[in-house]
Amino acid sequence: MLGFLLRLLPFWVREPLLIAVGSVLGVRIMYLAVRDHDRVAAGLGVVFLVFTAIRVYAVIRALRARRNPSPTASADGAAVDAATQPQAQAQPQAGAGPRPSPNTPEKEHNAWGQAFAAVAVFGALAATLWLGPRFMPSDDNTPKPASCSDETHEELPKAYTDTPQPVTGEELCKALNRPDLAKLLGTPEETATTVSSNNNTAPLTDGKVAQPEVEVTFETYTVNVSATYNELTTHQYVKLMKFGNERDIKTLTVLGRPAVLFSDHTMKFEINLGSGGSGGPVEEGPLARTLSVALDRNDRGGYCEITVWSTSGALPNDSALLDIAEKVLPKIPERPAR
Repeated sequence: MLGFLLRLLPFWVREPLLIAVGSVLGVRIMYLAVRDHDRVAAGLGVVFLVFTAIRVYAVIRALRARRNPSPTASADGAAVDAATQPQAQAQPQAGAGPRPSPNTPEKEHNAWGQAFAAVAVFGALAATLWLGPRFMPSDDNTPKPASCSDETHEELPKAYTDTPQPVTGEELCKALNRPDLAKLLGTPEETATTVSSNNNTAPLTDGKVAQPEVEVTFETYTVNVSATYNELTTHQYVKLMKFGNERDIKTLTVLGRPAVLFSDHTMKFEINLGSGGSGGPVEEGPLARTLSVALDRNDRGGYCEITVWSTSGALPNDSALLDIAEKVLPKIPERPAR
């Protein structure tokens, strides 16, 4: 149907239209083929460009023939006209006006009008191709970054009501799951694959110490942030580390608050969902780097921990943890004086 309609168009409308559409589609397909390394698309783009080149060649030949008509063809055309109307030339009627000369060319089609119509049609098609993707649904299958849960908030444990101005897991999630988090970790091309948060309480405290946390996982690194509202000061925390397995202990100040950097191994365990339902022994996992910062400038107790690790065992520079702390800590209210 479309081919039939194209054949009905005048030559000077049809050919420029085919050239415009073929060139636009050919260039666009070739661009996508180069970007996506798609050989099939590249072959299709070459077909469109070759088709366009053929149409351009046909238009150039038609323009040359139009400007330089063949003398032989003109003479033959005059002879045919004379043979078809012998009596009209032999017996002209009296009082009739002068007959047109045999060399007078027929009235030509308005080439400028046809060219303008072709340009107008091409402009409409180009606008459709250009603006269509903006208003049509996109077929982009690029995975979107994981976001914080929008589910209805559950009732907070009693430890949160007994703690002045505690931060919740949802608030920590919004503070940590930032668009530039991957860039802070040194992997700007990655997107978050999973995000989880909770309003738990600290273990071995009988549910009396609030400990909200959030965890964001990328392809390379996993980041965990928690806030523990106990009475342990950072100064006391550093003393306890000397009796543990922590490594590379380094005390410092972050946003005016006492802080400490240290390394420790994560725990690795396996759960078997088979008939026995038993799991393997708990093993030592990859090394993790943690930055612990007091919840207030006067170190009255409680701390926020930012931990980063990877399954490969690689760790980012300590500057990455400091950059994350500078973004997250302002979202956590300082612990008031008791």
